Amino acid sequence: MTATSTTTARKSIVEAGGIEAIPLEARHGSPWQLLATWTAPNLEFATIYVGIIAVAFFGLGFWQAMGALVLGNLLGSLTQGILSSWGPRDGVAQMVLGRTAFGTRGNILPAALNTVLAGLGWFATNSVSGAFALTSLTGIPIWLSLLIIVVVQVAVAFIGHDLVQGFERYASIVLGIIFLIATIYAVSSGHLSGGANGGPGGMTAGFGGFTVAMAAAFGYAAGWNPYATDYSRYLPARTSAVKTGVAAFLGDFVSCTVLMAAGAAAATIVDFGKGTPTDLFTSTDVMPVLVGKLTLLAICVGAIAANALNIYSGAMSFLAAGVRIPFSLRRGIVAVGFGVIGFFIALAASADPKGTYENFLLVIAYWIAPWLGVVLADRYMRRGTRIAAFLADDARYTNWPGFIGLVVGIVVSIWLFSNQTLYTGLLVAPTEKFSGGFVSDYGIGDLTPLVGFVLAAGIYLLLFPVFKPRLGGALPKDGYEVPAHTDAASAA
Repeated sequence: MTATSTTTARKSIVEAGGIEAIPLEARHGSPWQLLATWTAPNLEFATIYVGIIAVAFFGLGFWQAMGALVLGNLLGSLTQGILSSWGPRDGVAQMVLGRTAFGTRGNILPAALNTVLAGLGWFATNSVSGAFALTSLTGIPIWLSLLIIVVVQVAVAFIGHDLVQGFERYASIVLGIIFLIATIYAVSSGHLSGGANGGPGGMTAGFGGFTVAMAAAFGYAAGWNPYATDYSRYLPARTSAVKTGVAAFLGDFVSCTVLMAAGAAAATIVDFGKGTPTDLFTSTDVMPVLVGKLTLLAICVGAIAANALNIYSGAMSFLAAGVRIPFSLRRGIVAVGFGVIGFFIALAASADPKGTYENFLLVIAYWIAPWLGVVLADRYMRRGTRIAAFLADDARYTNWPGFIGLVVGIVVSIWLFSNQTLYTGLLVAPTEKFSGGFVSDYGIGDLTPLVGFVLAAGIYLLLFPVFKPRLGGALPKDGYEVPAHTDAASAA
């Protein structure tokens, strides 16, 4: 692909191409645009619901819940900032960068996981909340609401990067105002010294409930980590890494923390075990009727803002797994395919939103934490060296320490510490207590993400000098390496 053809593609309505590196002449934008990019997709009901479950289902009081949520958000947003700062220098999508840590073929595993859990899982989760809100507003059937939400989301993602960035910019302003008003009403109406539905909080949840809530918040905030450079790779090559990282961190952290606080406060007012979550959050017990209606509308738009990124980056991950589609609009075609599949997954998930979402948040944290451990450890070992040669689709490059670290980190941490309805870890099960069929004491809670991160990073650092994966030559004095194309299909 020549510079001329790439520039022409940029000027077309639909972003062409796949996962090839962004050439220098196509770079544009400011690092502070990432503030909106990572604020808007968190201005949705899925974020609020993390705060709700921390109080309503994990048994924490409001202030205990906020301690867990802030810590989880802090960790997930910090890594979001770190990863985003790599985009301007390297010019490629996040899951393409993963090839240095896992090898060309080893990277298929994390890319496939992100394709399924982000491009399809997050898409279905957010679509459900948006559809519930639209049904509450209009009274139309849930399946029709879901169809409308999905069509709009896919259209934005199909057109591509510039429309996604523009949509997030304006959505962050409108949604920010509406959700801030809703949050003020929820917090001012909440029984902040208590727990679920106005009762005492944190009496039995203890340390275990705290760690489960923290893991859920981390899973949400860090759920954007595998997308990080997808939206910073278009920035000019010598854009400040510090400014890029800070903008991404603030966008993720502030929006998550504020909306989760709204959910935690609302859970101290109404019983979220009875009724549709979106209806209960926007009820007159929490906020005035007009604010409730505006919030329902914002929930619909927020779902679109989140899923425009989910579909776009899900398509990038699919291509990063090495799938070759010889069409100039291959990224857009994959995005449409994800929308169709995601619609049916969302339709099935709408039958039990609470149980499905709680498990999904934890599963996200279970794989992202070990992946982060390997990726950050690899970047440390490659500091000051070139990496472009290891990113191409046809690069014959292996990195067994990364693959081994990821697999062992995931398997061992889940086997011993997982704490959800689908599976309870070996070291967790004996510590939990049940009452009336529900967990009354979470014991040690859920330490899976922490253990997975430390274990995966440790294994990588130990095995690196044993397997001795290839390193590139030294970077130029200015620390910049001209990016190379990485999508073999671009030559087709």
